[in-house]
Amino acid sequence: MIVGTRATWRAIQVKTKVLFPSTLNHVLMTHTVKGQKGLIARVRRIKGQADALERLIESGEDMDCGRVLQQIAAIRGAVAGLMAEVIEGHLREHVAAEDISAEQRHDEIEEVVTVLRTYLK
Repeated sequence: MIVGTRATWRAIQVKTKVLFPSTLNHVLMTHTVKGQKGLIARVRRIKGQADALERLIESGEDMDCGRVLQQIAAIRGAVAGLMAEVIEGHLREHVAAEDISAEQRHDEIEEVVTVLRTYLK
């Protein structure tokens, strides 16, 4: 369990541009620490797919547009799967946590809504 202060959370927000809870002594995404190996594997697969797309596009004029579109769709699907996994963990571990106040729960919900709006643009 990783616990941080308000200043720590603000520093993390600025460095990563990710919306983390800003409440004092809030747990830092324990579900991402528990599932770190799986998340890293997903990220590496996405990176491999993006690298393959780059090589495909660099291959020249006679590239197959269908293959390019298929690769883009695969990357999008992989990113969506990663997002769904992290959001599910966040909802289960933080938003639905029994030991948080109504105000904290409201803040957690607002964060998820903000992230989803950004993601779905």
